[in-house]
Amino acid sequence: MNDQLSAAKIFRELHTNGCFVLPNPWDIGSAIYLKHLGFKALATTSAGFAFSRGLRDASVPRDLMLDHLREIAAATTLPVNADFQGGYADEAEAVAANVTRCLATGVAGLSIEDSSGDDNAPLYDFGLAVERIKASRAAIDASGIPVVLTARCEAWLVGTPDPLRVVLDRLVAFAEAGADCLYAPGVAKPDEIAAIVKAVSPWPINVLVYSGNSALSVAQLTDLGVRRISVGAALARVAWGGFIEASRRIAETGSFKAFAEAAPSNELNEIFS
Repeated sequence: MNDQLSAAKIFRELHTNGCFVLPNPWDIGSAIYLKHLGFKALATTSAGFAFSRGLRDASVPRDLMLDHLREIAAATTLPVNADFQGGYADEAEAVAANVTRCLATGVAGLSIEDSSGDDNAPLYDFGLAVERIKASRAAIDASGIPVVLTARCEAWLVGTPDPLRVVLDRLVAFAEAGADCLYAPGVAKPDEIAAIVKAVSPWPINVLVYSGNSALSVAQLTDLGVRRISVGAALARVAWGGFIEASRRIAETGSFKAFAEAAPSNELNEIFS
């Protein structure tokens, strides 16, 4: 189990210079293994956890997600950042109350996004989106623990026209509202990443690496000025890919040859002992 105050201080320090990878476990075992590999901090993945429960992304109830965050934070000494989606509420005051609940799980950081879940208006109104970040900041400050607040603009993910303009306007406003780190999942082009870094400097930027920009390396993102790299549900989906391929071969051809790619039991037993 981590000490939340210490973990939050360590996590905050990681954002001050250089660039680090923040991989996303979806359960206790994957969290333990990522620590074994030497990563300095972890982040939960709402989609990865949802899939492990047989649910769609963004359909995990708040209290179940809080239990998951508590479980991951208790399983490792590393700082844990919570993918807290939209704060499980619309209005700023209710978001703040849920952020307080999130802080009680022991996390060292959390993210709040501006997607509304409404197909007709997929992003919260600009003013409300900013107020939600301000309220989250106030809730963290009231706790006395320097938990890192990441503000996310989902413009790319929801298909907003001219997403770069929307992202630049919102991330700057989110920084001024009290966010410690800024994040626009879905950005893929190096020049757009560089534009975001420049616009919000000196605040740190998180970039999501996914199938659409996976050709980028840690070195390239570091050179662009990125401070933090996460992978969302990608590791969980890679694991699902292996499972699906192996099980399909059995069902369709009767072949067990995919088992040759399985992780050795003795290695896993040693790590989890």
